[in-house]
Amino acid sequence: MTDIKNNPAMNPSGFVLLSDFVPHVIQEIRYYSTYNFIGERIDGYEEPCAILTVEAARAMKAVSNELFVQGYRAKVFDAYRPACAVRHFVLWGIEDQDIRMKPYFYPDLEKQELFAKGYIAKLSSHSRGSTIDLTLLDMKTGREVDMGSPFDLFDEKSHPDNRAITDEQYENRMILQNVMVRNGFKPIDCEWWHFTLENEPYPETYFEFPVSSRYLRR
Repeated sequence: MTDIKNNPAMNPSGFVLLSDFVPHVIQEIRYYSTYNFIGERIDGYEEPCAILTVEAARAMKAVSNELFVQGYRAKVFDAYRPACAVRHFVLWGIEDQDIRMKPYFYPDLEKQELFAKGYIAKLSSHSRGSTIDLTLLDMKTGREVDMGSPFDLFDEKSHPDNRAITDEQYENRMILQNVMVRNGFKPIDCEWWHFTLENEPYPETYFEFPVSSRYLRR
Protein backbone atom coordinates (compact mmCIF):
# COMPACT_ATOMS: atom_id res chain seq x y z
CA MET A 1 0.00 0.00 0.00
CA THR A 2 3.07 2.28 0.07
CA ASP A 3 2.46 3.41 -3.49
CA ILE A 4 -1.05 4.57 -2.64
CA LYS A 5 0.13 6.60 0.37
CA ASN A 6 2.90 8.29 -1.56
CA ASN A 7 1.07 8.70 -4.85
CA PRO A 8 -2.66 9.55 -5.00
CA ALA A 9 -2.66 8.56 -8.68
CA MET A 10 -2.21 4.95 -7.58
CA ASN A 11 -5.26 5.04 -5.29
CA PRO A 12 -8.23 3.11 -6.75
CA SER A 13 -10.55 3.65 -3.78
CA GLY A 14 -12.97 5.84 -5.76
CA PHE A 15 -13.26 3.30 -8.59
CA VAL A 16 -15.41 0.24 -9.24
CA LEU A 17 -15.89 -2.47 -11.81
CA LEU A 18 -18.62 -1.32 -14.19
CA SER A 19 -20.06 -4.85 -14.24
CA ASP A 20 -20.81 -4.54 -10.51
CA PHE A 21 -23.18 -1.65 -11.31
CA VAL A 22 -24.38 -2.84 -14.73
CA PRO A 23 -24.35 -6.67 -14.63
CA HIS A 24 -25.58 -7.11 -18.21
CA VAL A 25 -23.03 -4.72 -19.77
CA ILE A 26 -21.10 -6.21 -22.69
CA GLN A 27 -17.36 -5.65 -22.64
CA GLU A 28 -14.83 -5.89 -25.46
CA ILE A 29 -11.84 -4.11 -23.97
CA ARG A 30 -9.83 -3.50 -27.10
CA TYR A 31 -6.61 -2.34 -25.48
CA TYR A 32 -6.32 -5.63 -23.61
CA SER A 33 -6.39 -7.40 -26.98
CA THR A 34 -4.16 -7.05 -30.03
CA TYR A 35 -7.02 -5.75 -32.19
CA ASN A 36 -6.42 -2.04 -31.75
CA PHE A 37 -4.66 0.73 -33.65
CA ILE A 38 -1.24 -0.30 -32.31
CA GLY A 39 -1.65 -4.06 -32.78
CA GLU A 40 -0.56 -5.27 -29.34
CA ARG A 41 -1.84 -5.32 -25.76
CA ILE A 42 -1.43 -1.87 -24.25
CA ASP A 43 0.60 -1.24 -21.10
CA GLY A 44 -1.45 -1.29 -17.90
CA TYR A 45 -4.26 -3.52 -19.19
CA GLU A 46 -3.92 -6.58 -16.95
CA GLU A 47 -7.53 -7.75 -17.35
CA PRO A 48 -10.25 -7.14 -19.96
CA CYS A 49 -12.57 -5.28 -17.59
CA ALA A 50 -14.16 -1.84 -17.59
CA ILE A 51 -13.32 0.28 -14.54
CA LEU A 52 -14.90 3.66 -13.78
CA THR A 53 -15.25 6.11 -10.93
CA VAL A 54 -18.23 5.37 -8.70
CA GLU A 55 -19.99 8.47 -10.03
CA ALA A 56 -19.52 7.49 -13.67
CA ALA A 57 -20.61 3.91 -12.97
CA ARG A 58 -23.82 5.16 -11.33
CA ALA A 59 -24.52 7.32 -14.35
CA MET A 60 -23.87 4.35 -16.63
CA LYS A 61 -26.40 2.31 -14.66
CA ALA A 62 -29.01 4.94 -15.52
CA VAL A 63 -27.82 4.92 -19.15
CA SER A 64 -28.09 1.15 -19.31
CA ASN A 65 -31.59 1.12 -17.84
CA GLU A 66 -32.77 3.67 -20.39
CA LEU A 67 -31.17 1.79 -23.27
CA PHE A 68 -32.65 -1.50 -22.08
CA VAL A 69 -36.16 -0.08 -22.35
CA GLN A 70 -35.38 0.91 -25.94
CA GLY A 71 -34.14 -2.58 -26.80
CA TYR A 72 -30.40 -1.99 -26.54
CA ARG A 73 -27.50 -2.99 -24.35
CA ALA A 74 -24.33 -0.99 -23.83
CA LYS A 75 -21.18 -2.49 -25.33
CA VAL A 76 -18.01 -0.99 -23.86
CA PHE A 77 -14.65 -0.83 -25.64
CA ASP A 78 -12.72 1.18 -23.05
CA ALA A 79 -13.25 3.01 -19.78
CA TYR A 80 -10.55 3.94 -17.24
CA ARG A 81 -7.17 3.98 -19.00
CA PRO A 82 -3.95 4.15 -16.97
CA ALA A 83 -1.57 7.00 -17.73
CA CYS A 84 1.08 4.42 -18.66
CA ALA A 85 -1.20 3.26 -21.50
CA VAL A 86 -1.28 6.80 -22.86
CA ARG A 87 2.50 6.93 -22.70
CA HIS A 88 2.50 3.69 -24.70
CA PHE A 89 0.44 5.48 -27.35
CA VAL A 90 2.86 8.42 -27.42
CA LEU A 91 5.96 6.23 -27.72
CA TRP A 92 4.28 4.33 -30.53
CA GLY A 93 3.60 7.62 -32.27
CA ILE A 94 7.31 8.41 -32.26
CA GLU A 95 8.18 5.11 -33.97
CA ASP A 96 7.72 5.94 -37.65
CA GLN A 97 8.05 2.39 -38.96
CA ASP A 98 5.25 0.72 -36.98
CA ILE A 99 2.17 1.15 -39.15
CA ARG A 100 0.93 -2.45 -39.16
CA MET A 101 -2.66 -1.49 -38.23
CA LYS A 102 -2.93 1.53 -40.55
CA PRO A 103 -5.27 -0.18 -43.06
CA TYR A 104 -7.80 -0.88 -40.30
CA PHE A 105 -7.74 2.21 -38.08
CA TYR A 106 -6.21 5.19 -39.90
CA PRO A 107 -6.14 4.32 -43.62
CA ASP A 108 -6.25 7.93 -44.83
CA LEU A 109 -3.97 9.55 -42.24
CA GLU A 110 -0.31 9.45 -41.34
CA LYS A 111 0.53 8.44 -37.79
CA GLN A 112 1.68 11.91 -36.80
CA GLU A 113 -1.68 13.36 -37.86
CA LEU A 114 -3.49 11.28 -35.22
CA PHE A 115 -2.10 13.56 -32.52
CA ALA A 116 -2.48 16.80 -34.47
CA LYS A 117 -6.12 16.04 -35.27
CA GLY A 118 -7.00 15.13 -31.68
CA TYR A 119 -7.63 11.40 -32.07
CA ILE A 120 -4.82 10.60 -29.63
CA ALA A 121 -3.80 12.93 -26.81
CA LYS A 122 -0.68 13.04 -24.64
CA LEU A 123 -3.04 13.30 -21.66
CA SER A 124 -6.32 11.41 -21.91
CA SER A 125 -9.58 12.08 -20.09
CA HIS A 126 -9.84 8.29 -19.78
CA SER A 127 -7.04 8.42 -17.20
CA ARG A 128 -9.24 10.56 -14.94
CA GLY A 129 -11.62 7.62 -14.69
CA SER A 130 -14.95 9.05 -15.83
CA THR A 131 -14.68 8.62 -19.60
CA ILE A 132 -16.09 5.68 -21.52
CA ASP A 133 -16.02 4.44 -25.13
CA LEU A 134 -19.08 2.46 -26.13
CA THR A 135 -21.63 1.52 -28.73
CA LEU A 136 -25.09 -0.05 -28.81
CA LEU A 137 -25.99 -3.69 -29.18
CA ASP A 138 -29.44 -4.50 -30.58
CA MET A 139 -31.04 -7.09 -28.32
CA LYS A 140 -33.24 -8.39 -31.15
CA THR A 141 -30.36 -9.23 -33.47
CA GLY A 142 -27.57 -9.68 -30.93
CA ARG A 143 -25.36 -7.47 -33.08
CA GLU A 144 -23.75 -4.07 -32.78
CA VAL A 145 -25.83 -1.24 -34.17
CA ASP A 146 -24.47 0.24 -37.40
CA MET A 147 -22.88 3.57 -36.51
CA GLY A 148 -21.41 4.28 -39.93
CA SER A 149 -17.83 3.66 -38.83
CA PRO A 150 -16.22 1.18 -36.44
CA PHE A 151 -14.74 2.01 -33.04
CA ASP A 152 -11.35 3.74 -33.24
CA LEU A 153 -11.55 4.49 -36.94
CA PHE A 154 -9.59 7.73 -37.02
CA ASP A 155 -11.39 9.49 -39.81
CA GLU A 156 -13.82 12.36 -40.31
CA LYS A 157 -16.48 9.72 -40.88
CA SER A 158 -16.28 9.01 -37.12
CA HIS A 159 -17.15 12.58 -36.15
CA PRO A 160 -20.60 12.40 -34.50
CA ASP A 161 -22.13 15.07 -36.72
CA ASN A 162 -20.64 13.80 -39.98
CA ARG A 163 -23.43 13.34 -42.54
CA ALA A 164 -21.44 11.29 -45.06
CA ILE A 165 -23.29 8.31 -43.65
CA THR A 166 -26.86 7.06 -44.01
CA ASP A 167 -29.75 8.62 -42.14
CA GLU A 168 -30.16 5.40 -40.18
CA GLN A 169 -26.51 5.37 -39.11
CA TYR A 170 -26.75 9.01 -38.03
CA GLU A 171 -29.94 8.30 -36.10
CA ASN A 172 -28.20 5.44 -34.29
CA ARG A 173 -25.43 7.78 -33.23
CA MET A 174 -27.98 10.23 -31.92
CA ILE A 175 -29.79 7.53 -29.93
CA LEU A 176 -26.55 6.81 -28.11
CA GLN A 177 -25.55 10.44 -27.74
CA ASN A 178 -28.94 11.59 -26.47
CA VAL A 179 -29.12 8.90 -23.80
CA MET A 180 -25.58 9.65 -22.64
CA VAL A 181 -26.18 13.41 -22.49
CA ARG A 182 -29.45 12.98 -20.60
CA ASN A 183 -27.56 11.05 -17.97
CA GLY A 184 -24.78 13.54 -17.40
CA PHE A 185 -22.15 12.71 -20.02
CA LYS A 186 -20.72 15.03 -22.67
CA PRO A 187 -19.55 13.98 -26.15
CA ILE A 188 -16.53 15.14 -28.13
CA ASP A 189 -16.52 16.31 -31.72
CA CYS A 190 -14.27 13.68 -33.35
CA GLU A 191 -15.42 10.31 -31.95
CA TRP A 192 -19.05 9.17 -31.80
CA TRP A 193 -18.19 6.54 -29.15
CA HIS A 194 -16.44 8.79 -26.58
CA PHE A 195 -18.20 10.36 -23.57
CA THR A 196 -17.00 11.98 -20.33
CA LEU A 197 -19.06 12.53 -17.17
CA GLU A 198 -19.69 16.26 -17.03
CA ASN A 199 -19.25 16.49 -13.24
CA GLU A 200 -16.31 14.12 -13.06
CA PRO A 201 -14.92 13.69 -9.52
CA TYR A 202 -11.21 13.84 -10.42
CA PRO A 203 -10.88 16.50 -13.12
CA GLU A 204 -7.18 17.15 -12.41
CA THR A 205 -5.88 13.64 -11.58
CA TYR A 206 -4.48 11.22 -14.15
CA PHE A 207 -4.43 7.82 -12.46
CA GLU A 208 -1.69 5.22 -12.85
CA PHE A 209 -3.04 2.02 -11.30
CA PRO A 210 -3.57 -0.94 -13.67
CA VAL A 211 -6.81 -2.14 -15.22
CA SER A 212 -7.27 -5.06 -12.86
CA SER A 213 -10.13 -6.26 -10.68
CA ARG A 214 -7.52 -7.69 -8.31
CA TYR A 215 -5.97 -4.27 -7.78
CA LEU A 216 -9.35 -2.75 -6.92
CA ARG A 217 -9.87 -5.37 -4.21
CA ARG A 218 -6.46 -5.11 -2.56
